[in-house]
Amino acid sequence: MRLNPAIACLVMLIAWTVFPAVAEDEFEKKPIEYSKSDPDNAVSKLQEQLKSGATTLERDNEQGFLHSLLAALNVPIESQMLVFSKTSLQRQCIEPDAPRAIYYNDDVYVGFCHNGSVIEVSVADPKLGAVFYTLDQRPTKKEPNLIRQTENCLTCHSSSRTESVPGHLVRSLFADAQGQPILSAGSYTVDYTTPLEQRWGGWYVTGTHGKQKHLGNRIYREQDNLRPGCDSDGHNLTHLPDRVPSEYYLAPHSDIVSLMVLEHQTLTHNRVTRANFETQQALQYQDDMVRIFKEPPTTRYESTTRRIASASEKLVEALLFVDEAPLTERIRGTSGFAEKFPLAGPRDSKGRSLRDFDLEHRLFKYPCSYLIYSKSFDGLPAEARDYVWKRLWEVLTDKDESKKFAHLSSDDRQAILEIVSETKPNLPEYWKVDAGKIAGSRALK
Repeated sequence: MRLNPAIACLVMLIAWTVFPAVAEDEFEKKPIEYSKSDPDNAVSKLQEQLKSGATTLERDNEQGFLHSLLAALNVPIESQMLVFSKTSLQRQCIEPDAPRAIYYNDDVYVGFCHNGSVIEVSVADPKLGAVFYTLDQRPTKKEPNLIRQTENCLTCHSSSRTESVPGHLVRSLFADAQGQPILSAGSYTVDYTTPLEQRWGGWYVTGTHGKQKHLGNRIYREQDNLRPGCDSDGHNLTHLPDRVPSEYYLAPHSDIVSLMVLEHQTLTHNRVTRANFETQQALQYQDDMVRIFKEPPTTRYESTTRRIASASEKLVEALLFVDEAPLTERIRGTSGFAEKFPLAGPRDSKGRSLRDFDLEHRLFKYPCSYLIYSKSFDGLPAEARDYVWKRLWEVLTDKDESKKFAHLSSDDRQAILEIVSETKPNLPEYWKVDAGKIAGSRALK
């Protein structure tokens, strides 16, 4: 007897609702199969080069393979940030006098601990989201080997804090003199929407920010007043505290601008992965149901469309900096990151780039994420990518003037439209309309 489709769907829904605790992560099932699937990203390619002998990594006595690894992955030293809370894989090596260093570029994140046994690496894989590796730091005659990690890293890097996908996580908390989080004081998951006064607890911060307050550079005690921004201790530091031995690291900075870019990038990477996974899973579920009930192969369920749209709309919001926490005074870094970062991206005929900073009222001058150029974005399933391009076009051409995007002025929209139209290959055909005509129509309003 053939089961009624509505009853079948209800049975499946009840099963998923009643027994979620025993089910494995959805991304471990088809079509994602996260742990079983072979990665294809900058780190996996480097590992292949190391195995073939096409590339080697040099080790020194101070930071091991760190300098050589960053060079091989094109990760700038200027991106260095230092975190002293014990909140990572090698927590036993981390304390305020020996913080963990983090470096990154548009795709790769590298974590280094003084006296740590491994270098921790994660990368935004176009198909799998965040993929994690370790590189053994101990001296050996063998070739260095980047080993993929799953269970250990996913414990923290796959939760509601990371959009429920393998992702990246930035936290701000109250750390004591040993770097231990004071759990009773709570914590913040940080992204570009987080007010500055809640950011950087457990981190060192070098740079100036005027009267704006934050939680960085401070050691907390249980008896302290733990309210965010309760005083100005640790603010506007242009160098690291004397207790941090600079020779442990590649640079004497934990740059404020680098921190702010990281907080946008990690959220957006997670949103890209969420849109990717949700789309693949929705289409897989639809295909299964079409096969079971012998429906036409071109059938498209409304639930499939809604699921793709929901995850992709969240990505659009991140790309356009919806709800960005405003700045009230000028931000200045110390490492040269703010000068180097804009040089890496394409520029339009007017010399503008999505990587240009504002740093007085908001993070970027043109609030559309540079991650639209990333391999992860290009690797989105066509259904998700088409949705995102359509929504960006609607917003930038004033077809969507909803309150959600009210932070984008007409000048912002026009500038972003022109920059993207000139610098992003393989845009949909409707993006090829002369941006000057859009500007002219705006002038007539």
